[in-house]
Amino acid sequence: MARVPYVDPESAPPDVASALRRLPPLHVFGLMANAESAFVPWLRFGGVVLNDLALDPLLRELAILQVGRLAAAYEWEQHVGIARSCGATDEQIAALEAGRIDAPCFSAVQTAALAFVADMVRDGEVPDDRYAALAAELDTRLIVELALTAGQYIGLARIMTALRIDSDPPAEPGSVQVAGL
Repeated sequence: MARVPYVDPESAPPDVASALRRLPPLHVFGLMANAESAFVPWLRFGGVVLNDLALDPLLRELAILQVGRLAAAYEWEQHVGIARSCGATDEQIAALEAGRIDAPCFSAVQTAALAFVADMVRDGEVPDDRYAALAAELDTRLIVELALTAGQYIGLARIMTALRIDSDPPAEPGSVQVAGL
């Protein structure tokens, strides 16, 4: 059971209520809406991470799944369908779920990114050899965007874990639209 109540759009301040009404009724949004002044900017930032980065959408989703696998089941549950819609295979999802990031179903860039994200989740210290493997595959912009994506979801995972978010059925891919907030 969650440690904090989920904000109901019917009793929320106008800008929070307006945003909540445009989103699927997921606990993550009701939870985060408790931070009234940060909620809409957080949604906008999350929208940028999900829609506006140069980072390949499949790589983004594999990174989010890696965070979910290691830090918050809620994110895993919500992003498996999104990852599939971005091209993740059942073999990749099964391998990632089993922690086999070196499985042959992953490309070199995917393996390097998954190792980098795992290090970020664990303690943030990325060994030089793992960073070099990533830098051999991605340019600086994409490395920072991968780190930004992982950081966004690591922070969210820690909040959800500390506040004991309840699970939700997975939202349909594409159902979360934050444009215009």
